[in-house]
Amino acid sequence: MKNIENYYLFVFFMLFVNLSIGQENNNLQEIHKKAMSLRFSQPDSAAFYFDKGYQLSLKNKDTLESINYLLELSQLYSHNVNYGKSYDGYWQALLLADKSNDLVSKSNIYQGLGWLYSFYQREDEALKYFYKSINIRKELLKNDNSDLNRDFLQSDYFSVLNLYRVNKDYATAKMYLDSCILMRKQSKLELRTDYLVPEEGLLYAIDGNFKKALENLNKAKKYFEENDPSYLVIVHSLLGNVYRLMDLPYKSIENHKKSLEISKELNRHINYRIFGYEALSEIYYELNKPKEAYKYLKLAKERNDEIFGGQSKNNTHLLEIKDKYRIEKDKQNDLIKQKHIAELEHEEKVSLLQNVILVGVLVFILLYGFVWVKHIRNKYKSEKRILTEKQKLRLQKQNEILELKNKELTESALRLIEKDEFIASMKKKLSNNNDEIDINVVKRMLKSIQGTPNSNWKEFEARFTTINQSFYKKLKENFPQLSQTDQKICALVKLNFSSKDMSKLLGISVESVHTSRYRLRKKLELNRNDNLEEFINKF
Repeated sequence: MKNIENYYLFVFFMLFVNLSIGQENNNLQEIHKKAMSLRFSQPDSAAFYFDKGYQLSLKNKDTLESINYLLELSQLYSHNVNYGKSYDGYWQALLLADKSNDLVSKSNIYQGLGWLYSFYQREDEALKYFYKSINIRKELLKNDNSDLNRDFLQSDYFSVLNLYRVNKDYATAKMYLDSCILMRKQSKLELRTDYLVPEEGLLYAIDGNFKKALENLNKAKKYFEENDPSYLVIVHSLLGNVYRLMDLPYKSIENHKKSLEISKELNRHINYRIFGYEALSEIYYELNKPKEAYKYLKLAKERNDEIFGGQSKNNTHLLEIKDKYRIEKDKQNDLIKQKHIAELEHEEKVSLLQNVILVGVLVFILLYGFVWVKHIRNKYKSEKRILTEKQKLRLQKQNEILELKNKELTESALRLIEKDEFIASMKKKLSNNNDEIDINVVKRMLKSIQGTPNSNWKEFEARFTTINQSFYKKLKENFPQLSQTDQKICALVKLNFSSKDMSKLLGISVESVHTSRYRLRKKLELNRNDNLEEFINKF
């Protein structure tokens, strides 16, 4: 029975907790809705509700929701030139974002801090925080190539564009406008693209394209009249600047006054009132209306002192060297640095050991590679040397065989010559003893064994070609104009035949041989000092 009672008590408790959480969630939604509805008409009341939502989110330990409330509260203070409280809110949000390592929130906070520093004309600090936000957005876009991340990055580029435009660095402003347009082209979303139109319009005017400038600004004017009337403060301010560039001072005055009127009516973009007063003062001065010029110059100074002056209660602590959030942030950074240093020291030791091992491995690999390459090179040289020697031996052997065969061929040719000489001698002796021997019978016998010069040459040439197979081919390729007689002389020269032996083998006189050799030298284009035998032996 007691267990049943405990069970019911537990169920009742859980229902109560769930109802409480649900009630708190409903309360948070109502608080946020209320704050958003009052932020333009009653900014102080809106700030109260944003702060209430922040406190309730902290109680529920919802860090992300707490950061979001602080961001909206800081933006509200910023739009109402309460930059001191806006600054506090951003730094408080940054501490929470650091603890939760929420990159999206960090990026939003850095952008907000960048805007604050730009209002104080601290361009270096403003750019530092804008670029921090840009770097985070790029990293998020790299990991998640979504249109939402691309749209957030476009917002960061727009912040930098606005900073350079206010400082009249129009070339750099144009560069960041191009970056915004690139993001817009790559995205399927159409979020915040209309905020680029008036900026683009002013840059058209700077380039002298006033027609396009007015088209853009009037288009933007029509859009914001229907969707966000507070942004008309900026649109009319830019229109005033364009008409001033067009040398239409009264049109310029009309738009600057309209910008001031909307800012006062909606209590938005209050910092643009200073721009408006300063512009009106300059235009009236150019129109030679010193009274009006002084009036607006005085208003600009009063408004500047009210917002940024050292006596401003809202911004006094911004001029102090210390503030609790920066001190807390510095403490956190010191702790992180100390931890990081310890990690680095450990990593350095590990890295040193890894480097030693790596160097050892590399040295071993290099030594092994050196030895292996040297071994391969020696092996290659050895194989090459053996192959070269084999080729030399083979060539030497071939030359020896060729030389031996040519020697045999020469001897054979000489024997033919000796045979013919012997037969000729026999004929002569027989002719002297014609009384005792039948000359005709003997002559027929000698004729049957005696060869003609032509038959002797054919026998010689057949054997020569067999031994020197490519000789005639190479000779014809290089000197196609050589005749049959020239080729015969070349073959006999190669075998070192004398002119006398050549005449006997060819059946011509020695003088004819000399004449043939002379003509051959001319056809071979040899000089007087060139050796015919050495030249022919190359083939």
